[in-house]
Amino acid sequence: MSNLNLLSLIQAPHVSEKATLKTESDRQYVFRVVRNADKLHVKKAIELAFGVKVEKVNLLNVKGKEKRVGRFKGKRSDWKKAYVKLQPGFSIDLATA
Repeated sequence: MSNLNLLSLIQAPHVSEKATLKTESDRQYVFRVVRNADKLHVKKAIELAFGVKVEKVNLLNVKGKEKRVGRFKGKRSDWKKAYVKLQPGFSIDLATA
């Protein structure tokens, strides 16, 4: 896979209370990735984009919620979340990313 395709796998950092606690305690960062991404390509993309060494990647499929507005029903899209654990001594500054 080319470098441009690898960088397009990462959609955005996922910022939540749980993700922030994981970052502070376990050196794990959470990213929203494309639905067809696999662990190896996510690892290469993170290492290329941020210049860090990745120890482990866990992927999670998130089901979209059903929502209602008045009498109309709809469904949010399904998406994939990546938990990326960095090797000791590395960190990512998401404020400037």
